[in-house]
Amino acid sequence: MNAVDILKYGQGTALQAIEAFPASQWETAGACGVWSVKDIVAHLASYEEVLVDVLGGFLGGHATPHLDRFTQSEHFNDAEVEERRSQSSEQVLKSLTTAHAQVMELAARISPEVYRQVGTLPWYGANYSLDDMLVYMYYGHKREHSAQIAAFRDHLE
Repeated sequence: MNAVDILKYGQGTALQAIEAFPASQWETAGACGVWSVKDIVAHLASYEEVLVDVLGGFLGGHATPHLDRFTQSEHFNDAEVEERRSQSSEQVLKSLTTAHAQVMELAARISPEVYRQVGTLPWYGANYSLDDMLVYMYYGHKREHSAQIAAFRDHLE
């Protein structure tokens, strides 16, 4: 598996769904439960920041405030979306794209062997590798929310 490609394609799918969605409807609730498209993007941005911490940890000496919040709070998703509520749609999208750029820079520096090594993420599960986490928690996650955004767009039309 090529982790960098997985990350690139997941982000591409999300951006394609976001770009196809009418800007005038970004704050309309209902795209995913009570969340709007803006809320979904805020949620994805928070996960991308967690991934910056995760990947940075594989490269040594990196503080992990986002990962710490993720692993220690059962209300992480709602809290992160609420924290971004006062931001504009453009600011929320920029948070996602900025964090993703950091992810791509860090991901390129990790060897394929490290991606495949099982048990390196005890908080995720002892039987999983970084590769596994990227596919399920990032690629699949972005694909799922992208489909929700597309379905909501179709519903609004």
